[in-house]
Amino acid sequence: MRDVTILPSILASDFSCLGCEVSRVEDAGATHIHVDVMDGAFVPPITIGADVVRALRKRTDLIFDVHLMISSPERQIESFAEAGAGMISLHVEATAHLHKALGMIRQTGAQAGVALNPATPLEAIKYALEEADYLLLMTVNPGYGGQAFIEAMLPKIAAARDMIDYSGRKIRLEVDGGINMATASRVIEAGADMLVAGTALFGADDMVEAIKALRGERI
Repeated sequence: MRDVTILPSILASDFSCLGCEVSRVEDAGATHIHVDVMDGAFVPPITIGADVVRALRKRTDLIFDVHLMISSPERQIESFAEAGAGMISLHVEATAHLHKALGMIRQTGAQAGVALNPATPLEAIKYALEEADYLLLMTVNPGYGGQAFIEAMLPKIAAARDMIDYSGRKIRLEVDGGINMATASRVIEAGADMLVAGTALFGADDMVEAIKALRGERI
């Protein structure tokens, strides 16, 4: 059985008390925290920068999975790595030099991830897959939390799993967007082993039970 990791997205947390929310995630048994970084250019909203990540790093030893939804992500890789990111992903649509950018991430010691928007074909990362530690597939259009899962992405997830397995490399497959109790099992069945969840966790009455439910564990 595939080992599945649930990554709570702090985009859905209470921003007035981020430190408390990080502690709540840790207490619920999560091992990772997903951090959405938006610049108001690649996607419309503006969220947080490296200084916030650095401040939160003092509150926890959990792995920070930083998702750069920004233009020219190469300019910010070093600052987020220094702030405490253990994983950094960037969008193939946002950089003209994907190999170089992924190499820059790995040089910092962080795991390198490549992210694709829903309409971007897997072919776009075929020749850079050997530089990635994980592949992040968006199953909503990036920029806003709480969106509905795009059903057409299930075959894409399955195709990505086939591509990874064919490569022979230990690349993890992360899925972000619309993950909840109704979609998680289908995404896992399609081949994902890392699931980003926001509203389904931070809006749950019991985050411990919610994490187990998303993983498919009996409660």
